[in-house]
Amino acid sequence: MSWIYLCLAILFEVAGTTTMKLSEGFTKVIPGVLLLVFYCCSLIFLTLTLKTIDISVAYAVWSGMGILIITCIGIFLFGESISLLKVLSIILIIVGVTTLNYTVEHEKAANQQAVEETVELDRES
Repeated sequence: MSWIYLCLAILFEVAGTTTMKLSEGFTKVIPGVLLLVFYCCSLIFLTLTLKTIDISVAYAVWSGMGILIITCIGIFLFGESISLLKVLSIILIIVGVTTLNYTVEHEKAANQQAVEETVELDRES
């Protein structure tokens, strides 16, 4: 369920950032109000995510995927330019988030194995 909450947090953050652009510096009321609603929803779902997912992983995924999606929206919806540097930066973000997630899972597995070995040694004593 936490990963669903994280996906919702990302989608609301992206919606908030998109309406930020559409609000034109809070000069348009509806996008300005939606901006606040979307960011509140994003933070609520991100907070729920942190019940079971490490903050380092959750925040990296939240911000990294947000950057990736917002970059695509900027290019395809708002006509922003695309460059090799933008593409390489996005690739590095994806690699970083993936590596961080793998590292955390690997550490959890190693900790679980150490606990099991300690329990086994206690039984033998």
